[in-house]
Amino acid sequence: MAKDYEINEKDIDSVLRFLKLTDPEHANPEMAIALLEYMKDAFHNMAIEDPATLQKIYEDMKSKKSSD
Repeated sequence: MAKDYEINEKDIDSVLRFLKLTDPEHANPEMAIALLEYMKDAFHNMAIEDPATLQKIYEDMKSKKSSD
């Protein structure tokens, strides 16, 4: 994610749909925002501490996009 990424309503709604399916008890906007913030921080940390894993995730994504 870009450094200047800001959480927006579309992203919150997407995560909220995911939470409703996987953890309905905690499916609320606050949890959706918390998950988005956590994921942003986790990817940032991964880029610093484990760039090989981040590269693998990227390569897997590219491969999947190519096959679509």
